[in-house]
Amino acid sequence: MSDDNETAPGPNDVTESLRSAIGDRYLTYALSTIMHRALPDARDGLKPVHRRILYAMSRLRLSPTGGFLKSAKISGDTMGDFHPHGDAAIYDAMARLAQDFNVRYPLVDGQGNFGNIDGDNPAASRYTEARMTAAAEALLEGLSEDAVDFRDNYDGRLTEPSVLPASFPNLLANGSSGIAVGMATNIPPHNLHELIDACLHLIKSPGAADDSLLTHILGPDFPTGGVIVEPPENMAEAYRTGRGSFRLRAKWEVEDLGRGQWQIVVTEIPYQVQKSKLIEKLAEVIQTKKVPLLADVRDESAEDVRVVLEPRARSVDPEMLMGMLFRNSDLEIRFSLNMNVLIDGLTPKVCSLKEVLRAFLDHRRDVLVRRSRHRLGKIDHRLEVLEGFIIAFLHLDRVIDIIRYDDDPKSALMAEDWAHPHIRATSEKDYVGPKATDPEIALTEVQAEAILNMRLRSLRRLEELELIAERDALRAERQGIMALLADEALQWARIADELRETRKQFGRTSPGGARRTQFALAADVAYVPIEAMIDREPITVVCSQMGWVRAMTGHIDLTRDLKFKDGDAARFTFHAETTDKLLVFGANGRFYTVSAANLPGGRGMGEPLRLMIDLPNEAEIIDILIHKPGEKLLVASTDGNGFVVPEVEVVAQTRAGKQVLNLGASTARLCKRIAGDHVAVVGENRKVLVFGIDELPEMTRGKGVRLQKYKDGGLSDATTFTLADGLTWLDPAGRTRTQSELDEWIGKRATAGRMAPRGFPRDNRFT
Repeated sequence: MSDDNETAPGPNDVTESLRSAIGDRYLTYALSTIMHRALPDARDGLKPVHRRILYAMSRLRLSPTGGFLKSAKISGDTMGDFHPHGDAAIYDAMARLAQDFNVRYPLVDGQGNFGNIDGDNPAASRYTEARMTAAAEALLEGLSEDAVDFRDNYDGRLTEPSVLPASFPNLLANGSSGIAVGMATNIPPHNLHELIDACLHLIKSPGAADDSLLTHILGPDFPTGGVIVEPPENMAEAYRTGRGSFRLRAKWEVEDLGRGQWQIVVTEIPYQVQKSKLIEKLAEVIQTKKVPLLADVRDESAEDVRVVLEPRARSVDPEMLMGMLFRNSDLEIRFSLNMNVLIDGLTPKVCSLKEVLRAFLDHRRDVLVRRSRHRLGKIDHRLEVLEGFIIAFLHLDRVIDIIRYDDDPKSALMAEDWAHPHIRATSEKDYVGPKATDPEIALTEVQAEAILNMRLRSLRRLEELELIAERDALRAERQGIMALLADEALQWARIADELRETRKQFGRTSPGGARRTQFALAADVAYVPIEAMIDREPITVVCSQMGWVRAMTGHIDLTRDLKFKDGDAARFTFHAETTDKLLVFGANGRFYTVSAANLPGGRGMGEPLRLMIDLPNEAEIIDILIHKPGEKLLVASTDGNGFVVPEVEVVAQTRAGKQVLNLGASTARLCKRIAGDHVAVVGENRKVLVFGIDELPEMTRGKGVRLQKYKDGGLSDATTFTLADGLTWLDPAGRTRTQSELDEWIGKRATAGRMAPRGFPRDNRFT
């Protein structure tokens, strides 16, 4: 396009570099995600979506003792008034607050299907109903008393609280998790009774050390129970730094079935582990024989969790069985701790346990001061009204006369000079009215308005005495509030009293308040190799040319004719035992490990080996060996490169195998166990080279070094042998031939070598 067609920037256009524009916008997005979506506030422990849901429910008057309301209405009001995001996301957040297996102290009381521990999703919002719980009400207590700041909602029509008053440390009580931009948070739930005990300790001793709090807070208290087996010193370090993890195990017991039979019953599973997926994993463990001691798993759960594990034999040690299951399933998890929170509602920070509790207590003091000042304003207003009422009662005839005959009674009441009432007692007997010597005062606009709005039924003697009593009580209350605002010690004493009341309501003596997660020392069973738990029996491993593998019972004759699929034939046949590990070497240079005990039986044609390992279809199986720890292997590629590798280094722990021989355009050619002090190499050009095994490097992975030099073609075969015994091979007739004089073929590694001896096989193979 020519320059003439380019549009020049206008006077109102703003130009900036792409780097600056993208950087500014991404920073804005990141800050929004951190502050308004992913990280909880340390003061009330809530994210904005949860806070807005609870506030919307409070505006709908969904108290714990009231009726339920459709969840669709709640999420709709939250979306329309405060949270301009998808209603599905809002409903999911609300549903989680109602799940007692996810939230230690649920904030929403759900009616209907709100999901279950199996991982099933809640019913649609139109089918469920909800209201607040007492815990949610405690978080909102004081909201109408100017306890916190309010801000405009997203469109400016309404206002919403920037934080809730929070009568208890909800951040630690219910925990939180979230992923922001460049940071994340993960906080486990804790026991409310223990948290309040720690808060009271911190009020009494503000300079208390972090470790002293752990005498009150024993550790996380997950809603699904379980057993924490993390050492205390590790937990102390995690709470001190705000980062760490906890090992959490399922709770189990041995159930006696009589006659020596028994089974294991799991009654509590780790937090946030879906029971259905746990059962699937345990079934997979049985199928793959990763834990041979386990015979069967059944889910007999109803309202409570009951997962039954059947041992393979009554002689099995339950501790050993569970130890293996802990290592191979989600019956044990590691829950990470990352207390990254908004410490003041704005700044993300990884906090220690003490810092989080300190932020909550400072917030409670702010709430107390603000509520006290709000109450003080209400008292002052009421006292002003009461003074006006009392004046009206003492001058009732004059007040009635003004209201009856004056055109503007409000102005007339305010213009009148009234004798100030001196009341020395509140009883009718001791009542003393105004005197002629009393000072005169004028009614304020508030007092005049209140008098004009007074009901006629209030014009009685008893009401006057009640007003005087109310005034005296308010004056006493006002003095108490003024003393409270002037004395920090009194404020902390009041906060401690409020926390004790909360502890009484939600503590360990309340329904569901007792600690659920227990502690134990990790009774780790010493690692026992799987081979040691398998009955040692002889087998014959058979692998066909197409890669179908099976294990025949016993050591059969290796020359025996076996049945294969049409077009298939035997490739590898050797004797082994069920306790053996088999090393499979592929043309892609990777080693795979297969347990002989996991091979299919020999009744049929077997199964494809590629179903057991992730060997690509295009990669040929080069060799299958029985693993012998302490031995070494010679591996080489078609281009003549190779090296020596210890066998223990090629054992793979996963189906994906382990890459050992790095390949370029070539493929892997051979894998031979080292047996001797020399290497014999033959190329496709039938030239043979013999050199010392010490010329090859020992490596764990790599391309290796050149074994033999070729002008064309590549490596055909190699073997290792003892030079004093001579080089042997099988002739076409199957007879073993030995070449003792090898001076003609001995040379340096990477040389070309000499033509093969007379009688050497035409396929250029030593065996």
